[in-house]
Amino acid sequence: MQDSKSRFVLLQMRTASAAALRIDADVRAFCAGNDAALALYRAALSLDGSQAYVYLKSHAAEAPDGDAIAAAFQAQCDWASEVRASPLEPMLDIAGASTGERSRFHYVVETDPETGWLDEISRWYDTEHMPGLAAVPGCVRAMRFLNRGAGPLSLACYDLLREDVLGSPPWLAVRATAWSGIARPHFTNTKRTMFRVVAEADEDARHGPPS
Repeated sequence: MQDSKSRFVLLQMRTASAAALRIDADVRAFCAGNDAALALYRAALSLDGSQAYVYLKSHAAEAPDGDAIAAAFQAQCDWASEVRASPLEPMLDIAGASTGERSRFHYVVETDPETGWLDEISRWYDTEHMPGLAAVPGCVRAMRFLNRGAGPLSLACYDLLREDVLGSPPWLAVRATAWSGIARPHFTNTKRTMFRVVAEADEDARHGPPS
């Protein structure tokens, strides 16, 4: 699990075509110049270039002001629109079979568990699903958060070496377990997105000291 003093903020936005060339430099400049002690964790652009997710970390004593962060980011980055900032509560962080290698893709599954199913789905994620997917060759890291702002509550994300890891036999086997067949029908408002990693902190900055 991440350092307990760390806070995560997710910026979700629509993106114009200029984002592909500018997002890395612009996100780093935003983090370097902000007044909220924010640091880059990862920035990822969807494969069709229409949206980006930017994960930030803050070690400030107070929770960051999401509305202010979103407004400042949008003012600085003219290729971004409809920027939303959400606090993320870290729930699980597992090193993958390919840990230590540089991930190229970032796969995100967001969902609202059906009423009464949050605990069961969390147990499935924590004890079977995410450990199983993390162990698949080509998976660098698996993490899950609770999104306390905009978007579905559960956000599970996987750092991958290749896009086609999702179609590999070991990955498909984990998705096809009996427990998966029980849990997944109780996902609602589900959104699955494959992103390309366009910027990230170095290894030490991303993982920090253990909690």
